[in-house]
Amino acid sequence: MRQVDSCLVGPVRDCAAHLLFGALCLCLVPTAAPAQTDGSGSQPAVEAVVPGRFVDNTEKAGVHFLHQAPHTSRKYLIETMGSGVALFDCDNDGRLDLYLVNGAPYSDPTPKGFIPQKTGSKYWNRMYHQKLDGTFEDITEKSGLQGVGYGMGVAVADYDNDGYEDVFVTGYGGNRLYHNNGDCTFTDVTEKAGVAGSGWSTSAAWVDLDNDGLLDLVVARYVTWNWDDLWCGPEHRDGYRGYCHPDVFQPITMLVYHNDGNGHFTEVSHKLGLDKPAKALGIAAADYDRDGRIDLYVANDSMPEFLFHQKADGTFEEVGLESEVAVNAAGQTFAGMGVDFADYDNDGWPDIVVTDLANQRYAIYRNNRDGTFDDVSGPSGIGAMSQLHSGWSVRFMDYDNNGWKDLLIAQGHDLDTIEKTSPQLRYREPMMLVRNTGKRFEDVSQISGDIFHDPWVSRGMAIGDIDNDGRIDAVVSTNGGPAHILLNETATANHWITLHLTGHKSNRDGIGAVVKLTTVHGSQWVTASTASGYLSSSDPRVHFGMGDSSVAGSIEIHWPSGIVQTLTDVKGDRQIQVDEPVVAIAPGPTGDAKSR
Repeated sequence: MRQVDSCLVGPVRDCAAHLLFGALCLCLVPTAAPAQTDGSGSQPAVEAVVPGRFVDNTEKAGVHFLHQAPHTSRKYLIETMGSGVALFDCDNDGRLDLYLVNGAPYSDPTPKGFIPQKTGSKYWNRMYHQKLDGTFEDITEKSGLQGVGYGMGVAVADYDNDGYEDVFVTGYGGNRLYHNNGDCTFTDVTEKAGVAGSGWSTSAAWVDLDNDGLLDLVVARYVTWNWDDLWCGPEHRDGYRGYCHPDVFQPITMLVYHNDGNGHFTEVSHKLGLDKPAKALGIAAADYDRDGRIDLYVANDSMPEFLFHQKADGTFEEVGLESEVAVNAAGQTFAGMGVDFADYDNDGWPDIVVTDLANQRYAIYRNNRDGTFDDVSGPSGIGAMSQLHSGWSVRFMDYDNNGWKDLLIAQGHDLDTIEKTSPQLRYREPMMLVRNTGKRFEDVSQISGDIFHDPWVSRGMAIGDIDNDGRIDAVVSTNGGPAHILLNETATANHWITLHLTGHKSNRDGIGAVVKLTTVHGSQWVTASTASGYLSSSDPRVHFGMGDSSVAGSIEIHWPSGIVQTLTDVKGDRQIQVDEPVVAIAPGPTGDAKSR
């Protein structure tokens, strides 16, 4: 992906420090003075309310996008869903670029079997390239990423290990795979790759299921659905019409494509045991039992959630009920939509967050380290604060770099009629920012900037460091509305570190690698992934907040290949290029882990 002998560009290219240590390229980015400790040498208590600050930079960045979601008198379910967002570097210039998925027109009523097509440029998916000054230029036509059909989700990764990120787009009626030509132009290779699929696909995730160094593709599908003219509303049709509940429709299996290594994929969902019918909207991957094999969590709408555990023979078993992550603490199903699979309590074991609709409460499942989870939505504080909210894309991210993963949540109800039946609820809702104190979660939205007061019909969201300043930003899509670029300008003196992982025996993006960072205050763990919340794809770089520690005593990388690489005494406030060694060797005093 990125050359060993070249540093990042943008703000990093101008660094005075440019040190090459074999597999490491360290570039210093200026930062604020270190945070003060309490004098005891330990990190200060994090009980005090600490606001974030996020600024809507969309207009200034030059991004003008309007999602097209026809709203008809028939209230077709697809109208409620929105579309995804991707943040990735399409030309390896060190700056994140932006891709936004769009819908397509259909009639009112729509005939059965109809597959919407993009009939004009307002329906195109849009590709934006970030320029040196931080603004974006629309390169959609040049890139070849206009798309076809009614787009839904996007998943980005380097599936052929050529060093450039490729783009997979899901939709209603079929999916598309675009191969990166190396210059932000793309070639549609869907038919050659054999990944067109069928039905209504939603989120997708690139993940190396068998650790062979090639990324496979897991594609969630929603329901078995057509343009049936179904009345959902008052029994005698003497009131308004509403969108049908998912219970009206039958579930459908996911699609799972094994990467054959020659540009072609083979569908293997049945072979791997991943063909349990679902109503899947979100998907996330992590090794929750630390057995060295990646597992999958699927957010299902109004049916039990799925946890697929990978067995020693490479097949999967669905263990959601026995692992206690299929339903909530009351034994009820909920409208699972967005999901993230990450270690929020810094104990080394991945936990789960799932968003859903108002009156259901967002779910937090804490890993018990024995193959089971506890629903801690209540004691964590998430349950009460989310009671009247409806969430879609969600990510654990450390917005203030204090070493604890917080939550950013895109919100908005799915029913545009919800206020008629439930006056206390809202169709349009502000974003939610939730701070992790290390003991509980607290809602800091109201003190974290104007955007947390503006009501949107939010759906997709991707996170990443757009301006390379060490603070995690976000891009949010809205259903039938504009996209929003949210720059993180939180005032903090905390330190940070960002890793660019480049696999050699493992997949090039290092997806699935588990990274452990240790400072004097303890350790944190991150699983490298681009799969993001709901329909979206995030920055592949691995980011850590370090609190007042300016140096990481060690960074330990467990690559999917099984190689363990250790860096020691690594200074913070840097973006670091880390290449996977062919074999693990003992680290040197500078933290160098040379390849050979």
